[in-house]
Amino acid sequence: MTVTPLGLTRPASVTGEFLRQLVARVPGSAGTTWPLTEVYTGETLVELPQSTPSDIEEAFATARAAQRKWAATPLKRRLAVFKRAHALFVDRARTTADLIQVESGKNRRMAIEETCDPAMVMSHYLKRAAKLLAPVRRGGPVPLLTTSTEIRQPKGVVGIIAPWNFPFATGISDAVPALMAGNAVVLKPDNKTALSPLHGIRMLEEAGLPDGLFQVVCGEGPDVGPTLIDHADYVMFTGSTATGKVIGERAGRNLIGCCLELGGKNPMIVLPDANLGEAVQGAVFGAFGNTGQICMHVERIYLPESRYDEFKAAFVAKAAALDVRAAYDFGPDMGSLVSVDHMRRVKEHVDDAVAKGATVLCGGKPRPDLGPAFFEPTILEGVTKDMLCGVTETFGPVVALHRYGTVDEAVALANDTDYGLNASVWGGDVGAACAVAARLESGNVNVNDILATAFAAKGTPSGGVKNSGVGARHGDQGLLKYTDVQNLAVLKKQVMGPRPGQSYEKYVDGMLSGLKLMRKLRVR
Repeated sequence: MTVTPLGLTRPASVTGEFLRQLVARVPGSAGTTWPLTEVYTGETLVELPQSTPSDIEEAFATARAAQRKWAATPLKRRLAVFKRAHALFVDRARTTADLIQVESGKNRRMAIEETCDPAMVMSHYLKRAAKLLAPVRRGGPVPLLTTSTEIRQPKGVVGIIAPWNFPFATGISDAVPALMAGNAVVLKPDNKTALSPLHGIRMLEEAGLPDGLFQVVCGEGPDVGPTLIDHADYVMFTGSTATGKVIGERAGRNLIGCCLELGGKNPMIVLPDANLGEAVQGAVFGAFGNTGQICMHVERIYLPESRYDEFKAAFVAKAAALDVRAAYDFGPDMGSLVSVDHMRRVKEHVDDAVAKGATVLCGGKPRPDLGPAFFEPTILEGVTKDMLCGVTETFGPVVALHRYGTVDEAVALANDTDYGLNASVWGGDVGAACAVAARLESGNVNVNDILATAFAAKGTPSGGVKNSGVGARHGDQGLLKYTDVQNLAVLKKQVMGPRPGQSYEKYVDGMLSGLKLMRKLRVR
């Protein structure tokens, strides 16, 4: 164990030598580094190399050479790597959680839950990949004499740009189906949170992933992103809507596909017959889990007039009682924001709301006594659309309460946003709650849960609508998006035209008669 200058006991696994070994694989030919800090204290842990455009080009060249061999490897052998990796990821979850905490400042519960995501993704696609990637033989235009086979080919080298809020889950989980499909990966994690994905890659290689197949480059987005996108065959990005638009535009110019999971301003609707105790507990996690830094977390809660005061009192009491502090054990309910810069952004949203008439029911202030980037769990009332936090994603432990008169009004208020990533509906009558859920303009909707039920359902695609993204992760789509489809068509006999001596008019008569017959026989 290491005791920091502020008296915080750092995990024994987080040693300087271990961290230097992790970052050693990051190319940085110019010698420029970025101080990667422990969020709880602000203390520099290791100097992270920053990659130049030439470093990125070399990473892609290495990955491309390794990919050709990997794509030629039988699928059964490729999947065997992930069977071994699954065991390693589960067995070393605590060390991974140490790294996630030290680099992001989240509490222990969220860190350990994040370690589970890649293992869950591996488990799902180990069951589905063989079927999804197998050739599918289909009929051709002429029964018996033609065939058409759908063959899945890997894209090549996939560029993944991962965010800082779930660096291990997004950096590794998004790469797993790409690698299973026969691709190579070049990952750009956020500078602040590069340690846990580097650890994940190390475990994958220990499980048998070939050297060179999974590359990592580091740097600020504007410095690294353009070169990465220009050399990738496909791009997976998780982050802000503003950055997603830039990435999507550049990918479009390069005529490559991309999947973008972007921001949200996620609503929670509490119906009049909801179990209030369960809804309040759900709201506590939805607003303050991961210190509010979850793409699918709740920022707007809509409550029926008849139960507004009851919910507010219980919710404020629970939020005020949360244990917020820095610790590497399971004690605290909430940890730190990821950085001082982000804490200032959250504070700006709250200050703007208060200046324009909103009321702070709970919290509302930074907590420098707890650490440089801590902010109190905050509940606001009277938030309107002329406030920053009324329309823009705050991405912190801040939530606003709103009243509604009718369910139709609640649905209209929930849909009154440019975003559509996640929503939550709570009600005693599950059928009625599902009917409300079906009216919401959101890629994910949870009934009597905030987000985990949807996101953990790895068999179903998860993505956003409107300004919350393009494409999806998870489900069959989450793997197939990393492939191109080759249509292998075979003509067994030359029948695609008039026979010798037959007029084209006669050929057409036969062709049209054949179409009618095939329709009657349901051949086509």
